[in-house]
Amino acid sequence: MAGVASTADGVAVIGGGNLGEALLTGLLRAGFRTPGQVALVELDQARARRLRDTPGLTLARDAGQAADRARTLVLAIKPYQVDAVLADLAGRVTEDHLIVSVVGGVPIERIEKGLGVAAAVVRCMPNTAIGVGAGVTAISPGAGVDPHEVELVRGLFESVGDVVQVPQTQLDAVTALSGSGPAYLLLVAEALTDAGVLLGLPRPLSEWLVDRTVAGAGTLLRESSDDAVRLRAAVSSPGGTTVAALRQLEERGVRAAMIAAAEAARDRSVELSRWEGQ
Repeated sequence: MAGVASTADGVAVIGGGNLGEALLTGLLRAGFRTPGQVALVELDQARARRLRDTPGLTLARDAGQAADRARTLVLAIKPYQVDAVLADLAGRVTEDHLIVSVVGGVPIERIEKGLGVAAAVVRCMPNTAIGVGAGVTAISPGAGVDPHEVELVRGLFESVGDVVQVPQTQLDAVTALSGSGPAYLLLVAEALTDAGVLLGLPRPLSEWLVDRTVAGAGTLLRESSDDAVRLRAAVSSPGGTTVAALRQLEERGVRAAMIAAAEAARDRSVELSRWEGQ
């Protein structure tokens, strides 16, 4: 993260929703402490008031003012807001700016066209675990991005989790797995909690058991040298309780449902990526 802390030109986050706020937390934790080094554009007045006194953070009036204050601009807005924000930035952004987009379904080419200038654009797909410093972010640099700028973006997101670089053509698949993936796993956690209640456990105890079990399985998968198949086999004793349970999951098509869910998320991401400029 040395590239993050050493950047003198500052970073502005345009959009202070849950994702924008998580990024701000990570940036400030990574070493941005000089007043004015991190700016935020947040139109929600209640959220802006809450964040106003954050050490090291200043508020910018709009996207254009943010571009005047910072070289690196992080677009953390909703897809329907993109054209309006790009219009605000047009004429204020120069070729020296670095644009980092975490807007789902918006291709690099659309951002470049909206800006009307050859600024460097990096498209990224983080997930919600970024808010607790355990996120996964895929980054995809545009053609005009140099290696130093790639490392800068990598440093930004390493402050809130893990980073992998992929071509833009893979971002729809990444969205389907790591982008939307937490929701799939949280649905499984929700169903397991309900199962515990059905089996006679108090809900608080069922929630506690499931929370720790899901977290532990994730840690095991991350830190073990074995893959998911081998780890699952290790707890599936012949004729045991786990095998009996897994048989029910397979017979009810859980594996096929997960694959279908990922395909649906991928297809929706592709659909959102379509725009009139293509």
